[in-house]
Amino acid sequence: MEQLEWLAVVRHGLSTGNVTAQEAETGGAELIDIPERDADVPLSDLGQEQAEAVGRFLAKQKPRLAIVSPYLRTRQTAEIALADTGVEMIVDERLRDRELGILDLHTARGVEVRLPEEAKRRARLGKFYYRPPGGESWADVLLRLRALLREIRQDHPGERVVLFAHEATVLMVRYLAEGLDEQRLMALAHETTVANCSVSSWRRSGDGLEPELFNSVEHLHHEDTPPTRQEDVNEEPV
Repeated sequence: MEQLEWLAVVRHGLSTGNVTAQEAETGGAELIDIPERDADVPLSDLGQEQAEAVGRFLAKQKPRLAIVSPYLRTRQTAEIALADTGVEMIVDERLRDRELGILDLHTARGVEVRLPEEAKRRARLGKFYYRPPGGESWADVLLRLRALLREIRQDHPGERVVLFAHEATVLMVRYLAEGLDEQRLMALAHETTVANCSVSSWRRSGDGLEPELFNSVEHLHHEDTPPTRQEDVNEEPV
């Protein structure tokens, strides 16, 4: 199967949920007060500015296709970034954020206080395999991402493709593109907060993909747009 010419993944711009979640975490709250479904959380004003800046970067890369998470904040990011470019945009639910089930809208402190047995089970199993009741493990998300990337390679060989997704998704795409193992992925998750509207990319090298950028925000600095590194509201800390 022919490899893609270029693959990139962009995390969505700063959302209103990112801001509220950060305030809850730093304020010592147990729950995050967000009225919308996670799928309906929109971009903040700064997030829209970040999307415009990443759009100017992507215009220079000339992608042919964009695959987008169905969540509102990612669709808004893609629509702003790709406005008037003619790039084909496909929404695919397999790029949605990781579902946390019973842990949803809990801060790290909230999980420890309100769901201590789940906190213990997560610590024992590890983040890669731990599946909260009603939610997904990282391994579950990788199954859907692996299928999606295989289809993209099969249906769009030799093309330039950009994904618009979420914090954990960026790390998992790197896991798949570079053939990492659980230990390396978890180390990356521990040491990296994926920035809003950051770009991670890989370029074809032989039959594989060679790393090019990871969690890069140089395009934001270039446009005098403040970068932000907010934890995703639907992704609990390691």
